[in-house]
Formats: sequence, C-alpha cells, structure tokens
Amino acid sequence: MDEVIIGIDLGTTQSAVGVMDSGFPILLADEHGRTLVPSAVWFGPDGLVEVGEEALRRAGTDEVHTSIKSLIGRRQGEGDGRLTSGNKVSTEAGELWPEEISAEVLKRLKAIAEMRLETEVNKAVITVPAYFHDGQRAATKRAGELAGLEVVRILSEPTAAALSYGLDRLGEESRVSVFDLGGGTFDVSILEMRDGVFEVVATAGDTKLGGDDFDRALAGWAAERLAVDLAGLESLERVRWLTEARRVKHLLSDQERAVFRVPFTGEVEVTREDFEKLMVGQLDRMESSCRRALLDARVSADALEAVVMVGGSSRIPAVRDRVRRVFGQEPDLSQHPDEAIARGAAIQAGILAGIVREVVLLDVTPLSLGVETMGGLMNVLIARNTTIPCRAGEMFTNAADGQKSMMVRVLQGERELAADNWELGSFEVSFQPGKRGQARVGVEFRIDADGILSVLARDTATGEDTEMTIGSAAVDVSEARVEQMVSESVEFAFQDMNARVFEEARMTAEELLPAVETALAAAAGQLPPEEIAAIEKGRDRVAYAIGQRDATGLKVAVEELDRATEGLAALLVEQATAALFSSPQD
Repeated sequence: MDEVIIGIDLGTTQSAVGVMDSGFPILLADEHGRTLVPSAVWFGPDGLVEVGEEALRRAGTDEVHTSIKSLIGRRQGEGDGRLTSGNKVSTEAGELWPEEISAEVLKRLKAIAEMRLETEVNKAVITVPAYFHDGQRAATKRAGELAGLEVVRILSEPTAAALSYGLDRLGEESRVSVFDLGGGTFDVSILEMRDGVFEVVATAGDTKLGGDDFDRALAGWAAERLAVDLAGLESLERVRWLTEARRVKHLLSDQERAVFRVPFTGEVEVTREDFEKLMVGQLDRMESSCRRALLDARVSADALEAVVMVGGSSRIPAVRDRVRRVFGQEPDLSQHPDEAIARGAAIQAGILAGIVREVVLLDVTPLSLGVETMGGLMNVLIARNTTIPCRAGEMFTNAADGQKSMMVRVLQGERELAADNWELGSFEVSFQPGKRGQARVGVEFRIDADGILSVLARDTATGEDTEMTIGSAAVDVSEARVEQMVSESVEFAFQDMNARVFEEARMTAEELLPAVETALAAAAGQLPPEEIAAIEKGRDRVAYAIGQRDATGLKVAVEELDRATEGLAALLVEQATAALFSSPQD
C-alpha cells in the first residue's frame, strides 16, 4: 500500500480532512457522515475533552473554545483578549498554548481518517492563510506534532484552493485569482497555471478579517438597539449573542430580512441592507488587498480567466458583489466554499506521497526578509513574492577597527529603514578583532517549503556557524499590520528613499570628514589659501547638511568636497611617492 498522507484544512470555524482516492480528492466523514468538524474544543473534569459538534452543544452553558486559529502563534495584545500574560489560554484543563487546543481538533481529524482508511495515519499536509507569519506557521506545525502527526508540508490556503480548482484543467494555460474569505482570515492570491505547474505570483490578505468580524459587528448592532452593554456581559452570555448573530448572518445570505432574537432580552428585525452597512469597513479592507495583489502581480483584472471564491464567508451576497465590482467579472463559485481548501490539501498530500505526479506547486513568501546594516538600513536578502523554497546570502564585514562581533538583526517588511520593519529575531556573531573591513561574515537565509525561515551566519576565517530558526516567540508584531506595512511602503516610498539616500551619504561623509582634517594637517602650508578656503567651505557645507538631515543637499555637498580635495589628494600622493623613493638604500 502507498504511504498515506492526509490533507487537513485547519479552519477558524470548521475543519476537514481529505485524502486522494483513485486519483480524486475526497473528504473523510465522521461516524455521523459529517465531513466538516467545527473547530471547537471543550475541556471537562478528569481530562475529558470533546471536539466539534459535541463541544458546540455545550456552548452557552460551559466554556467552549472556538476560533483558536486566530490566536495561534500570537502574543498577548495581538489576539482578541483571550491570551494571558504568558501568551496562553485559560481553560478548565489549566493554561494551554493555542496550539495545544488546536491539537485536539487535529487529533479528532486524525481519528476520523484512521477510522475511514482503516490504517494508522502519521503524516499530514496542513493549510494556513498565506499571510500567516513565520511564528504562526511554526505554531501550526507544532499543533500537528502534538496531535501525533508529522507535518510534511505547511500549505497556503489559496494555493490549496487553486489545486482543487485546477485539477481537471491541467492542460490549460491560465491566470486566476483565488479569493478565500473564511471565519477569521482573508487571503487573495494571483496564480499562473500552465502544463501542470501552479505558481503563486502574488498574494495579499488580512489574518484579522473574516466571518467572525461580521458576527461581532451584527451582535454589537443588535445590542445597541436592545440597550444591552455587550462588552459588560459574562463570556458565556456573549457567546449566545455571537451564536445568534451567526445564525442571522446565514439567513441574510438567502433572504432580505431576519429577526435577531435573544431569550429574556428581546428581538429586533435586521434587513440585509442593515447588515451590509455594518460590513463596509471590512469590505473596503478586502478590496484594498485585492487591488494590491493585482498590482504586485502586474496584471489587470481583465487579464484573469477566473476569480475563484472559497471560504464560508464567500456566500455573503455583499462580498460577492464587491468581488464582482473589483475584478469586473462574475466570480467562479464552482468550488464548495467549505471543502475546497481541504481538497487542495489532499491533492498536495497526494503529490508528496507520489500518487499525483502531474502537478508542480510553487508558492511565494508574502513579505521581504533581510538584515539591518550600518546606518540602520534594511538590506533585503529575499524579496517579497519570491518563489519558495529558496535561499539567498550576502557577505558582511566589520564597520570599525577592533570590532569583536556583529549583531545580525533579522527583519521582515517593505520599508527602507530597519526601524520601520519588524524584527523577527537577532543573534550575535563573534570574530577575531582586526582593522575595519577585515572580518568576513556570510549570512544566508533559507525558507523551506513550509515557509519557515532559517538564518545561518558563518565567520569565514574560522568556519564557525551560528544558526537560528525563527519561531513564534521571536515574532514581536501583529500580523494584522501586514496590510498596513505594504500600504505604508507605497505611501512613504519617497520619504523612505530620501532617508536611505541620506543615511548612505551620511556614512560616506562621516568617513570623509576626519580624513579631510588629517590630510589638511599633513599638507599644512603647502596649498594655496584659496584652495584651503574651498576645502573648508565644502567641509562646513557637509557638516551643515548632516545637521539638517538634508539628503539631496548632503549628496551634493559630499560631491563638491570630493572635487575640492582633488588637489590635496594629489599632493599627498606626491609626498608619499617622494618619501618612498628617497628612503635610505643599503
């Protein structure tokens, strides 16, 4: 029997598991015939755990943990208030990491697969939003390992959807957009598919945008009209409101009006128009991501052969209308919104197991990666939208005499200055002290097929390596700022480039000024007064431009000082040459 690798869609609201069978991806159903497992976990006394529908039945009376995916790989303040100071979640079983809770969902999916396949299952492909940062991907992989699975690939959800969509179109050459709006996350990707090769050329999205946001907005709207302070309610009572909001949201996808009803509190009628007004802010964010993906891919909307919509929230009419407007075409709704990701994961599992051999899958990294260099600049080693797996390296040297080590700060982002990007981690590399520019340290970035980054620094003199794998504890920023990061890189492009020009000119100037002073002292009395005056004027202009942080003025002043010191440089070379040939002979 071929090696069994299952494909798992670990969703915010619900999850699914699939496998390749007779050349087709199928989803595996539980003992009740259900292929979708709610991503809900309940912890009871004496180690009792319930997952899925069984856990949801307890909502409203007991604490049930849902939407844990939105917390995985995050820190306190980056989630929705459920994380403790130790970045864990308080449960009846004690404080647990979000990945420990997600592992219970994965254990349930593993058990379903083993029941249906009648064999032990130890390997899986697990999907994540394309915009999950490295820490979130690593935490998802750890959740799989805690569930007893070897995670052989972390796969981006839009890529999984494209695999599902393109399986029967392998002979075609086409360019499509995959729009994936789920319960807690949103991704949009542009993919090129030709002769069995799927390549993600651009991706954008928001890991804090999804159906849960619509539920909260609707619950807040109803609470305001029923004069209820939603924030002041007990957590279990808030769950009841959100559950009702989800029910009403589903009704409004098929009908023009519904009644929001809370026992012992009241009811209020909601029209589809009311609901759509609440969604405007989220729809605008969604549209911004779509337009940025098109811009990054350098394609126009009319060049796309299809816009494939997946994810449960893609059922909402207002979402479909906005997609229709942005892309100028009818969205392709041929894929089952809740099943497409899991089917794609199953196909990828089949590729890795050798069952599917016609497909090659190329994914991309969504943000640039690099290191900080002298002057606080960001030096990009791997540009955003680079196909992964990939590696890139560069040689660095010491910036000062006697320097014994250098700090390698690993950055992620699109801005020119290091301070405007995100620090993923840092480590120190030691080397033998010597003159400026003498040390040689090679730094290499490697991104594996799961999108996980490893950084290697090597002292070329000794061959000693320092290596770091970026993990969730090293991520200091919220992924919700990814969209903001890319937008700011465009908004501040002129200022950023001006800052880079200034820093580069400043470093050159700060090397030049002391050299000029030393040269003037060495050539005292040997230059015409007007030439000395020109050098001093140029020196003062450089110093003034540094003080004013005038990038253009500093660049011009440095060039003028270079020209003014040409005679001085020639004189010093002449003196050095004369001294060389006049030295005593044996």
